[in-house]
Amino acid sequence: MPVIIGTAGHIDHGKTSLIRALTGQDTDRLKEEKERGISIDLGFAFFDAPGGERAGIVDVPGHERFIRNMLAGAHGMDLVLFTVAADDGVMPQTEEHLDILHLLGVRRGVFVITKSDLVDGARLAAVREEIEVLTLDTTLEGAPIVPVSTLTGEGLEALRGEIGALLAASPGPPPPGYFRLPVDRAFVIHGHGVVVTGTAIAGAVEQGGTVRVLPGNETARVRSLEVHGVPVPRAGHGQRVAMNLVGVERTDLGRGHVVCDPRLLRLTERFDGHVQIRPAARRPVTSHARVRLHIGTAEVMAKLVILGGGQLVPRASGWAQLVLTEPVLALRGD
Repeated sequence: MPVIIGTAGHIDHGKTSLIRALTGQDTDRLKEEKERGISIDLGFAFFDAPGGERAGIVDVPGHERFIRNMLAGAHGMDLVLFTVAADDGVMPQTEEHLDILHLLGVRRGVFVITKSDLVDGARLAAVREEIEVLTLDTTLEGAPIVPVSTLTGEGLEALRGEIGALLAASPGPPPPGYFRLPVDRAFVIHGHGVVVTGTAIAGAVEQGGTVRVLPGNETARVRSLEVHGVPVPRAGHGQRVAMNLVGVERTDLGRGHVVCDPRLLRLTERFDGHVQIRPAARRPVTSHARVRLHIGTAEVMAKLVILGGGQLVPRASGWAQLVLTEPVLALRGD
């Protein structure tokens, strides 16, 4: 089954440098990113494993100001490369990114101790212990930990082996469902028209088929499909997909929209869900609190109504209803 690899980790802990060392591809595509030396938006690449599998890569920013971009990239992640710099150790966004991945249920990954050439063996052992303690009682508890230097190349082959082993351990067939692709980019190519990209989270789509764009309820035809830059007649769950659409304008869609099967029509402005409060939360969450909902690549303001009233303290969980300021496409299990 196709797999999406994502990155996670604190700013300047070497996520983009690691992807460049593994793939030879630079995921920083914006001028500002290259000038400032930090990732601001999502970056994309692919990884060819020793066993022949090709996996898509989504490289996310680590700065706390760009957490919404990190969330937009994390929604379709099957496997994570989680970087922790050897000189810094665990930092605030290390903890925040781990909380997010735990809430999303990401269970496969490798912790990469980057910049290993800067420290001695005792420091590497200390950082390894920090990671092991931090991940206790999370979905990534027990994940392999590999020290790596992108400067000397030390540890890269061991890391490739760990990634290959995780990719070879297939999680089984993709879940059933209608095609859905939360859009993370939309642009126009002269002579071709509107192109959208995203991670397909369910179902499949074929060249020449019809899709719907939500919200907006626009109908479009799929002129062509690409996966990792290669034209394909069909694409689906677990793949990074680029779609050339006919019948819509660039202004009709962007990040936060969903390209989906035409049979998916119903948007909602309220739904019930199980809510878990981060351990690092500074205060309890009370009923009717205003929150930001991140679903797919969308970000929507909402009111959180705790079923039964009361409040949820850090580490607690319970059922609540989310009342949104604008409609989204939300299905059971999202």
